[in-house]
Amino acid sequence: MNCLGCKLANKKEDTSIVYEDTYVCCVLDHSPYNEGHVLILPKAHFRFFDELDEHTAASLVEATKKVSKVIRELYRPDGITICQNGGAFDELTHFHMHVVPRYEGQNFAKFYSEDETNYIEDRCKLEATKRKMEKTLLELP
Repeated sequence: MNCLGCKLANKKEDTSIVYEDTYVCCVLDHSPYNEGHVLILPKAHFRFFDELDEHTAASLVEATKKVSKVIRELYRPDGITICQNGGAFDELTHFHMHVVPRYEGQNFAKFYSEDETNYIEDRCKLEATKRKMEKTLLELP
């Protein structure tokens, strides 16, 4: 298992998991655009969206709905961006989706910046975010 995405999705690397099911794992981005920025990764290795099997695709959509609901409840963003960067733009070489809370006036071009120094979160902050998101997920209908 040399794929970083596989390692993250299958708990072989230290990460902050906020939700998982049989097919996908949702983790906090270690370098979030905003607090609550989540990556949704299939547990099985897929590189491209069109390779997903029907169970993984269905889990991916359901997890995206749940995570979006938690983000709206906790952070009250002005919007949520859901995106996937494939091919040469996928640094994990493993299919994943970003669910990103967004606020008026933010320039989303910074999301694609090569300079991550402004967004790196410390471990304590990620753990606090994880606990808030897990608690809210359990409270949602």
